[in-house]
Amino acid sequence: MEVLYSNSSLLVVSHRPPNSTAGEWTVYEHCKDKPAAIIWYLGLQFINMFLGIPANLMVLWLIHKNKGDSSTSDIFISHLATLDVLFCLTPPLELANIVFLTTSSTWYVLRFFYGIKDSSPLFLSCICLDRYMAVVHPITFTRLKDRHHRAVLAIVVWLITLAYAAAKCVGNIANFDKVFTAMILAAFAFMVFCNIAILWALRQSGPGRDEMHPVKKRAFKMVLIIQAIIVFNYFPPVALFPFQHYFSPDVFQCYIHYVTFGLMDFSSSIQPMLYLSKEKLNCCMSCMTQLR
Repeated sequence: MEVLYSNSSLLVVSHRPPNSTAGEWTVYEHCKDKPAAIIWYLGLQFINMFLGIPANLMVLWLIHKNKGDSSTSDIFISHLATLDVLFCLTPPLELANIVFLTTSSTWYVLRFFYGIKDSSPLFLSCICLDRYMAVVHPITFTRLKDRHHRAVLAIVVWLITLAYAAAKCVGNIANFDKVFTAMILAAFAFMVFCNIAILWALRQSGPGRDEMHPVKKRAFKMVLIIQAIIVFNYFPPVALFPFQHYFSPDVFQCYIHYVTFGLMDFSSSIQPMLYLSKEKLNCCMSCMTQLR
């Protein structure tokens, strides 16, 4: 067991603890006295597979269908949905690797997909930035609306994501866990700043107005969705990972590690469901307007 847990930073580098070589214990066997968090985590992962994949595919279909009446943020939402579909394919291999397998070779594949998922806050940050520009700097936003800078930004984010995932796949880069911690802290702080600025600007949109401008109304709904995702899915790792050394290795590995990543990974289902619920609400409001 000393080979597997000699360096506690590997817990974050691998997104899950790397398995040991053949003949040693599986991750589940190591936590067999504290299995609740792993069982809960694997349950969320399979919910991601059965709910997240069709939900994200539906998001992609709706964005393609409504291309003529799409939001400027839809390009980032579609890339985020694509990323989540890829990640939601991993639960069967992950179940086998955590519970049954003792080989370390399959962790290379899983670490690559974990690296992809770790980078998902970057696309959420792009959505926040787009909404921030639309509300706080509307003149600049209008000038840039029809240009291709969003596609370029999406490509840059994918390049960063693939480079990060490839580096994480290697699994033996010194202090690589600090890259994930810094990335999620920076993305979290940036998204909170953008959302607070947007909410403040919308609140100052003018007293005595019964109706909000459609662009600002759409931005307000998007902000509420992203804020809910940030608090529920990304705040636990932001709050706990910087203090991992204050916990014992067993507690961090068998409880905190799987609880925080379980919540973060569950965003693969929550994000598309919130988007679909917003689209359904918009459809209902449109129908009510036509009936009037």
